Amino acid sequence: MPAYALEIIVFSLGLVLLLVDAFAKLEDKRSLAWLGMLGLVVVFGLLFKVEPRAADDANVFWRFYSDSRMSLFFKGIAILSTILVLAMAIDYRGLIEKFTAPAEKKAHPQAGLGEFFALPVFACAGLMCMASATNLVSIFVSLEAVTITFYVMVAYMRRNVGSLEAGVKYLILGALSTGFLVYGFAWLYGITGSMDLAEIGAALKSGDVSPTAALFAFSLILVALGFKVGAVPFQMWIPDVYQGAPTPITAFLSVGSKAAGFIVLLRLSAVFLGSEAVAGQVAMAFAVVAGLTLIVGNLTAIPQSNFKRLLAYSSIAHAGFLLTALAAAPRKLEAGQLSSATVVAFYLGAYLLMTLLAFLVVGLVRVHRDSEEIEAYRGLGKSSPFLALALLIAMASLAGVPLTAGFFGKFFVFQLAIQGGHWWLVTLAAIGAGAGFYYYLKVVAAMYWDDPTGAAAKAAAIPVSALTRAAVVTLIVLIVIAGFAPRMILGLIG
Repeated sequence: MPAYALEIIVFSLGLVLLLVDAFAKLEDKRSLAWLGMLGLVVVFGLLFKVEPRAADDANVFWRFYSDSRMSLFFKGIAILSTILVLAMAIDYRGLIEKFTAPAEKKAHPQAGLGEFFALPVFACAGLMCMASATNLVSIFVSLEAVTITFYVMVAYMRRNVGSLEAGVKYLILGALSTGFLVYGFAWLYGITGSMDLAEIGAALKSGDVSPTAALFAFSLILVALGFKVGAVPFQMWIPDVYQGAPTPITAFLSVGSKAAGFIVLLRLSAVFLGSEAVAGQVAMAFAVVAGLTLIVGNLTAIPQSNFKRLLAYSSIAHAGFLLTALAAAPRKLEAGQLSSATVVAFYLGAYLLMTLLAFLVVGLVRVHRDSEEIEAYRGLGKSSPFLALALLIAMASLAGVPLTAGFFGKFFVFQLAIQGGHWWLVTLAAIGAGAGFYYYLKVVAAMYWDDPTGAAAKAAAIPVSALTRAAVVTLIVLIVIAGFAPRMILGLIG
C-alpha cells in the first residue's frame, strides 16, 4: 500500500463521520467519536504496512510527496494525537453541549457534537499530508487545511466569551502569518524559479542566487512559522487561545500545531542550511529566536495561576528547546551523532506523550470541578490519587526529570548545542530548564502538600471512564519506556 493511501483513508473517515451524523438517527453522538477512534487505530496499524516507493515509479505525484521514515513517524504523531483528543472530547461533551447554540425545536439534543468529533479527523488528514509535503504548493495547502480547521475548533463553544475571543485572536493573527508565508514562498519561487524543495535547494547551493534575496525570503518564512510554533516574538496569541479554547482542542493545538509548524520548518530550513552562502546567518537567526523563546517562555510561566496558561507558556518554552536543536544544524555529523531533524522528531514525540497526558487530567478537572486554576488541584493526591499520579508523571517529564521521555528530549538538545559550540544558548537553556522545574513542580506541590480550599475542599473523587483510564495508563507506560530506552523511539524515526 502506498503511503498516500493513508491520507485518503483518514479524509474519507472524516466524511463518513459527517454523513453518519447528518443522516443516521443517533441517540448518543459519542458513537461518532468511537467510530473515529476505531478508524484511526486501523490507519495507525496500516502505517506499518506501507510499501516504499519503487525506484522506477514515475508517478508525477511523487514530485509533491515523500514517503520517508521521518514522514511516517510524523504521520504516527498526528494519528495518535487525534485518537487521544477524541478520547478527551468524549469526557468533555457536557461543556460543549452547554456552550454551543441552543438546538432548534425537535432538533437532536446533542446538535453540533458530531462536527466536534469530525473536525479533528480532518485536521489529522492535513497533518499527515504536511508530513510528506515536498513542494511549496502542497506545503501551503496542507498547512492551511490544518489551520482553518483549528480556527473553527478554537471558537467552537460559541456561547462562551473566552472561546470566541480566542477564536478571533487566532483567526486575525493566523491570517497575518499566512500573508507572510505566501509572500515568503512567492519570493523564494521568484529567486529560484521552482516550487520543488529539492530544486530550490540545488539553486541556493549553486551560488547563482543572491544571498540577500535568499535571506529575505527566509526571514518572511521564519515570521510565519514562528507564529505557528509559538516562538518569541510571535507568541502573543498562545496564552489567550490556549485558555479560551475547549480543553481537548487546546491539547490538539499544543501538539498538532507545533508539530505542523516544525515539520514545515525542518523541510524549509534544510534548504537554506544546505547553502554555504546563507547557512551561518540562518543558524544565527534560529539561535537568537531560540534564546528569546527560552527566556520569555520559562520566566513568564513562573507567576501563572491558571493551569492552561501555565501550559501555554510552557509550550513556548519547549519551542525554544526545539529551535535550539535547529540552530545546531549546520555541522558535519560524525559516526553515532544525531541530526537536528532526528532530535526534533524525538522531542515532538516525547512532547506528544507528556502534554496529552497533562491535558487529559486538566480536562477532567475542568469538567468535574469547573475550574482551570491551580487552586483546583489542591488535595487531588488524596481525592483522586490515580489522576494525581498521572499528572505527577506528566509534570516530571515536562520538567525533564531523568528516566522520563522529556529528560532525553532535553538531553539530546543540550548535546546538539554543545557539539555546535553554542555555549551561550546552552546557558540560557539551562536557566530555562531550572525555571521549568519550579513552575511544573508547584503543581505537584499543590496536589500533594497543599490543603484544599474553597470548592476543592468539598470536591469528591473525580470519576474516570475506562477509556480515559486506558489512555492515561498507555501514556504513562510510553513515557517511562521512552525514558528507559530512547533508542526504541529513535529506531522508529530512522
